[in-house]
Amino acid sequence: MTTFDDVADLMRAQSAQRRLRNDPIDDDTVLSLLDLAAHARTGRPQQCAFVVVRDPDIRHQLARTYRQGWSIYKRILRSRSSDDALLEDRQWESDHFEDVPVHVVACLPGRRPLFPAIGAAAFYGAAFPAVQNLQLAAAARGLGTSVTTLPLWSVWEARRTLGLPRRVTPVSVVALGWPRGPGSTAGYRAPTPLVGNLVHLDRWGHQPFRARRDPMPPDTA
Repeated sequence: MTTFDDVADLMRAQSAQRRLRNDPIDDDTVLSLLDLAAHARTGRPQQCAFVVVRDPDIRHQLARTYRQGWSIYKRILRSRSSDDALLEDRQWESDHFEDVPVHVVACLPGRRPLFPAIGAAAFYGAAFPAVQNLQLAAAARGLGTSVTTLPLWSVWEARRTLGLPRRVTPVSVVALGWPRGPGSTAGYRAPTPLVGNLVHLDRWGHQPFRARRDPMPPDTA
């Protein structure tokens, strides 16, 4: 039986796995991951659907669009962050995106509401739990994932590349593959601040837990 600690360890170990090998992943493995992704619940009628991309030509097209978006987005990142490791990881992914054996494009039925803003937020939010389930399931199998929207910056082009109907909206792309390096599942992880420094009680700025340290895990030695 899976325990709370098992799930907690899996969540804490998650990282953005952008440097992935091109080794194939069999259909049964992909479908088992997507089965768990599909069990995500949002309380909304939209059911997240998935386009599994294996075809090299389609992967190349997604990679081409990724690089177009990255050419602009990397300037924004450089202006906001001095984290060279993050920029190097993203650049590596941009250069090798079509080499990843499987891209999973999460899609939602319907089109993004233009107004009000809360409608758009709720629309996209319907896909997030499924994407998170997919990442957790992949990590449990030893697979790496990274999530990006750069290949979808032109929704029109993404629909054409993937043959999507006009009433289906691509939301995010999950790159899925085996991490590079023997037995390694480590990817880029931003420094994790103490949780007490992220928590505000009842109103913003009221942080009675600030500077408290997380409890130490029990000694397993």
